[in-house]
Amino acid sequence: MKIGTIELGERPVFLAPMEDVTDIGFRMLCKRFGASMVYTEFVSAEALVRDVKSTVKKLTISDEERPVGIQIYGRDVDAMVEAAKIVEQAGPDLIDLNFGCPVKKVAGKGAGAGMLQNIPKMLEITQKVVDAVQLPVTAKTRLGWNCEQLIITTLAEQLQDCGIKALTIHGRTRSQMYTGEADWTLIGEVKRNPRIHIPIIGNGDIKSLDDADRAFDTYGVDAVMIGRATFGCPWIFSRQQLTLDEKIDVLEEQLRINVERIDEYRGILHTRRHLAASPVFKGIPNFRETRIAMLRAEKKDDLLAILERCREQLR
Repeated sequence: MKIGTIELGERPVFLAPMEDVTDIGFRMLCKRFGASMVYTEFVSAEALVRDVKSTVKKLTISDEERPVGIQIYGRDVDAMVEAAKIVEQAGPDLIDLNFGCPVKKVAGKGAGAGMLQNIPKMLEITQKVVDAVQLPVTAKTRLGWNCEQLIITTLAEQLQDCGIKALTIHGRTRSQMYTGEADWTLIGEVKRNPRIHIPIIGNGDIKSLDDADRAFDTYGVDAVMIGRATFGCPWIFSRQQLTLDEKIDVLEEQLRINVERIDEYRGILHTRRHLAASPVFKGIPNFRETRIAMLRAEKKDDLLAILERCREQLR
């Protein structure tokens, strides 16, 4: 499979872009364990244009994680175009347009999945961003705003006509948020459309490589993207079975990378979220107290000490 000139191999599995989740340490580890493509946290076009420091920091990428995409969101055409130009200077392999985030602070303001209520503007943004940059431009969206507006089959063709090089489809509507089950039947329908010639990437409820295999076999998608199931679990992209000790080593490495590449405060904030969600610690009695301690830790050494105590409890 290829996106533009980016060669991604057979049956590629991608790491989804997620705010406060896909930091550089996590991306590097996911890549090491086999993720075919990783994405930064999604970034606000308006914040990039205003040169907000915390947003600009999200554009930091490493050659070790390539191919890597940067995803932007916004509702203003000019801001999205200007942000895409800024992102291009950061040197990712592609730029992705977020038309799928369902959370209120994004979709409620007309950005992300909110664009599903304003298709003409979505298409205008897409066309103008494609025209403004040299990098491949891709998009990510949902089946529609709600179950009465399942527009993805038509929308996929419209986005393709704007010049995107691939389309990721999350198998839920905006109104579903992350509830219920993802419906892959419409994703498969888009893929089977003889007028679609760009790669179609399926997303939603993929919790393992076995799930990814079933999606490839059943729906014929070109790639599969994994989102929430990766929390605290960068090895999800590998068929190798790691021991508990090895998994804790990986989480400690993630902490060290984030502190080194971001800073101690934000590096810890990012890593704590993964630690609190990781399935590694499910065997610890009364883990709630340990989880609270993880979420309160403010120093790298304190968090490492908690992880070492967890290691002893799991032996």
